[in-house]
Amino acid sequence: MRRFLRPGHDPVRERLKRDLFQFNKTVEHGFPHQPSALGYSPFLRLMAIGTRSGAIKLYGAPGVEFMGLHEENNTVMQIHFIPDQCQLVTLLDDNSLHLWSLKQHGGTSELREEHRFTLKGPPGSPPSATQVTAVLPHSSWEVLYLGTESGNIFVVELPSFRVLEDRTITPEAVLQRIPEDNCNRRSCELVEALREHPKNPGQILIGYSRGLIVLWDLQNNKATHHFLGSQQLENLYWQRDGSKFISCHYDGSYSQWPVSSDSRQSEPLENTVPYGPFPCKAISKIYWQTTKNGLPYIIFQGGMPRASYGDRHSISVIHGSQQTAFDFTSRVIDFFIIFSSDPAAEFDDPSALVVLAEEELVVIDLKSAGWPAVHPPYLASLHCSAITCSHHVSNIPLKLWERIISAGSKQNIHYSSMPWPIDGGTNIAPDPPQRDLLLTGHEDGTVRFWDASGVCLHLLYKLSTVRVFLTDADPNDNMNTLGEDEWPPLRKVGTFDPYSDDPRLGIQKIYLCKYSGYLAVAGTAGQVLVMELNDEDAEHVVDHAEADLLQDQEGYRWKGHEKLKTRDGPVRFEAGFQPFVLVQCQPPAVVTSLALHSEWRLVAFGTSHGFGLFDHQQKRLVFVKCTLHPSDQLALEGPLSRVKSLKKSLRQSFRRIRRSRVSSRKRRGGGGNASEVQEANAKFDQDVLQEMELAPVQRKIEARSAEDSFTGFVRTLYFADTFLRDSSRHCPSLWAGTNGGTVYAFCLRVPPAERRMDEPVRAEQAKEIQLMHRAPVVGILVLDGRSTPLPEPLEVAHDLSKSPDMQGSHQLLVVSEEQFKVFTLPKVSSKLKLKLTALEGCRVRKVTVANFGSCKTDDYSENDLAVLTNLGDIQIISLPFLKLQIRYPCIRKEDVSGIASCVFTKYGQGFYLISPSEFERFSLSTKWLVEPRCIVDMPEATTNNHVHKPGTENAARIS
Repeated sequence: MRRFLRPGHDPVRERLKRDLFQFNKTVEHGFPHQPSALGYSPFLRLMAIGTRSGAIKLYGAPGVEFMGLHEENNTVMQIHFIPDQCQLVTLLDDNSLHLWSLKQHGGTSELREEHRFTLKGPPGSPPSATQVTAVLPHSSWEVLYLGTESGNIFVVELPSFRVLEDRTITPEAVLQRIPEDNCNRRSCELVEALREHPKNPGQILIGYSRGLIVLWDLQNNKATHHFLGSQQLENLYWQRDGSKFISCHYDGSYSQWPVSSDSRQSEPLENTVPYGPFPCKAISKIYWQTTKNGLPYIIFQGGMPRASYGDRHSISVIHGSQQTAFDFTSRVIDFFIIFSSDPAAEFDDPSALVVLAEEELVVIDLKSAGWPAVHPPYLASLHCSAITCSHHVSNIPLKLWERIISAGSKQNIHYSSMPWPIDGGTNIAPDPPQRDLLLTGHEDGTVRFWDASGVCLHLLYKLSTVRVFLTDADPNDNMNTLGEDEWPPLRKVGTFDPYSDDPRLGIQKIYLCKYSGYLAVAGTAGQVLVMELNDEDAEHVVDHAEADLLQDQEGYRWKGHEKLKTRDGPVRFEAGFQPFVLVQCQPPAVVTSLALHSEWRLVAFGTSHGFGLFDHQQKRLVFVKCTLHPSDQLALEGPLSRVKSLKKSLRQSFRRIRRSRVSSRKRRGGGGNASEVQEANAKFDQDVLQEMELAPVQRKIEARSAEDSFTGFVRTLYFADTFLRDSSRHCPSLWAGTNGGTVYAFCLRVPPAERRMDEPVRAEQAKEIQLMHRAPVVGILVLDGRSTPLPEPLEVAHDLSKSPDMQGSHQLLVVSEEQFKVFTLPKVSSKLKLKLTALEGCRVRKVTVANFGSCKTDDYSENDLAVLTNLGDIQIISLPFLKLQIRYPCIRKEDVSGIASCVFTKYGQGFYLISPSEFERFSLSTKWLVEPRCIVDMPEATTNNHVHKPGTENAARIS
């Protein structure tokens, strides 16, 4: 039988691979990119968000999440839940309607698209005749009322989407009941709002854009009341008892209208311009909420004075003498109020204001004094400042976890303690098996700690490095301070703040030791901060040290940005991670690599000029190594001085080509040697094309010259206790890999604990390896005598790992962009290698060691390499034999930022940015899978269908 098997095919291994590896995209963390619509069901207590890309996402209690995607990828304009049903309707910008249902399958609920429909007019009619502007799901669950630009209101049967033509409400039918001197045909153009009577489902309120409002009797198919507004209508809202309704208008006013049985035409009880008398922006949506104390809550969007506050995105809340205009840093998409949906309740008694802004979700507690914000358990605004790097730490010890949460809770004292109000559905996913942290570095110099253990990515703690430096902004500034006499009474809310005080503050590398609590953070201007966790506020001096990576070499001049200025004297820090030493690289270039060894108390850092080692216990620089090539002038310019647009770069390149050809023609006309000119032109064109970024498929794997730019760029740093000088004695070592394919190895002498503060750490270069193909080194790893990767610092001391095998020979694995190569130690002789194919232009972008456990048994697990390529593929490669196990397509190869942002976990999961505000989570393991598992049970429907339904308040057209 063996002779029929293809070479290398092992049936036992194939079965084992199926038990170990499986690719799944599991959940999207963060805030939906470019949200466009909002809906809410008080019946299900679920919220829905639609996006410009056609996605629809439902959220309930933490862990309850559903996602659907319209095939058309069109913008979702409106979302409406069907009253008392597990269904919702979406309207897209192509005028199509889609019916979605929550159905149970295999023990969990799923969101499925049931039907789709596009309203069509008679042949030859203009598109406006059927362009839907307002949607009203009727409480009977049987029909939808669709208001259009032409003024017609079509009635569509559910769930079939069949148009009931005999029930269409035409402008002509409406005008028959209204005196001619009050309005004309144009008064009934464009239906702006449709609202069902809260006590009588046989009546609906129709609002037309030009100000006409009609109460329509559905049984008798006639208008019973009409109301004439003097301003363009924006929206309508019924009061709970149905005796009055509110209209809001384009001029920043709102009016209260009585609905009396003895009069067919009514005048408004009052007309109010909250922020008048000067011209104001439109009030696009309004709520009037009744309370037990008699004072209503009036909540509306917009209405600000145009001249002074026309650029503000605000929602105002008025309750008696209290008035606040909540000021958002991004455009408000929509909002809704959570209030009593009990049919027997006499009052609304609002509890929360939920606002969907373009860049974040904000929830305001209306029950507590001062109306504080509620800390969201999901939909975190990851990009409140742009994400610049990520770092994942698995299996956090409980003590460190509790200390981080304690530090975060002291930062959240301004948030409301109210439970999360959107709590529909039940999370049935098992509890996370361990505590995981995802750390994100940001452009404004902050590091955010996220609970990445489960489906909800929840912010635990925020660290700011700004206090160490002198910047234009005062860290004590409070943007939420409100002057007593300020008008309008604006109050900043939300966390989205995309503006950085100084781009040099940006965080580029993060390294956290989960056993010691030490944290190293490195930034854009060559700053490296080492921190330790302190449970109390403290004031102390941050020690400074400089690392001159050029080592006073002549002929080099830094043309980039200056280093950040530091504060003199003691600095006050909040409880949490507090810096105690700052290492400043010179030149102050971006820190490109970082490693921390908390057992040896050493931190290594690298830039485009070289790398260094710092003893943070003695606060002393151990050594620096310059890796700059003499011809590498680009490395001296710095990223902030080389910011050019792609258009400008291309334009300059083509101008140079054109100039070279013109000059060559002149030279040719002057009798020069034609073959020499042609050869020079060809070489010049080739040089220019090499400057421009070629597509991956055009990239050939070939030896590179030492003169290539950024050869000294330090890509990776690695600490290891291994055999470097001879096979009988092992010692601490530091390894560094560069962009030019060079690997440096330094022997370290770390004094024993009793003499650690008395004797200096010493370092001596022991090896220098030059890869023949000179491809950038992206990973370095030492395998012990059992071919197992060396454990993390302090992992053995905490009994969480076996001691490394120091009896057998160690091996060095060097991963470059183009190949994997195993060397024996200490001789550094080549033992094994795996080349990536040159045909596809495949290059390694990220590599990490991941532990994969079998889903069939707890007794078996293995370490493999998880590799991400520039094509967006993920490859799993075995250790130590470098055999390709499996390949999965994960990220589109055109998504360069997604590939650059990818971070792997220790147990075969990963995260990458699918937008500036969202991480896609994926799993390569059959055993470690974090995905939503939730169920939405059908609550008992209310017997009284006359209850006001806030879910239908989202019929307002998004403009």
